[in-house]
Amino acid sequence: MASAFRILGEGQLGLTKFLLVTDRSVDLRDFRATLEHVLARTRPETDLFVFANLSMDTLDYTGPKVNEGSKGVLLGLGDPVRELPREFAPGVPPPDDAFGIQVFAGGCLVVGGPSFSQDPEAARRFASHPSFADWPLLVLTDEPARAARSAINFLWTTFTRFEPAADIHAASRRIERNHVCFGPPLLIDARLKPGFPKELSCDPGTAARVSERWKDYFPPAAWRWAIRRRETWTD
Repeated sequence: MASAFRILGEGQLGLTKFLLVTDRSVDLRDFRATLEHVLARTRPETDLFVFANLSMDTLDYTGPKVNEGSKGVLLGLGDPVRELPREFAPGVPPPDDAFGIQVFAGGCLVVGGPSFSQDPEAARRFASHPSFADWPLLVLTDEPARAARSAINFLWTTFTRFEPAADIHAASRRIERNHVCFGPPLLIDARLKPGFPKELSCDPGTAARVSERWKDYFPPAAWRWAIRRRETWTD
């Protein structure tokens, strides 16, 4: 947590909304592997910290007001404490209104459900449903197929659409030593909420034109210069 607090208090890193922390070597460029590493080690009862009523990035629209929101820290330290499930084969059927259930990574299920406007309480119901009991992390979304398609899709559709203080649910919760203990599974409610802006997308013609002329914008010499500069910065 000393490392987490340092990151959250360091310049632009202070705008971080949700932080995964581990003390072992892991390739952070591989998000699925990083998430699995943390989920295999975390004990959410003691390792999940949610800090409400904080300032947030103006561009983050998930909080109760502009520039207000919350942050979360999930620790995944030491040796594994569980084997992660990798196939969804529940002993009991999932909720009738769940759809498109897919495994994104070991221990993490992406689940489609009714829209937030239709059923705001679906997140709580799903978090405590016995069909999901073996999974450390569930993500409830309007677009399960899209969210599970790639790591970048998962990151975009999950972390831009939830606020830790409002949208993290669990099978159970209790207060111990003034700490909220979340009993797994954890569920992130990443459904679109009323008042969220419409998602912006690039004009297809513009995207095709940029792709076509990418080497004109960034010729190989520029890439070599950037790589040399990065190596200098790293040193």
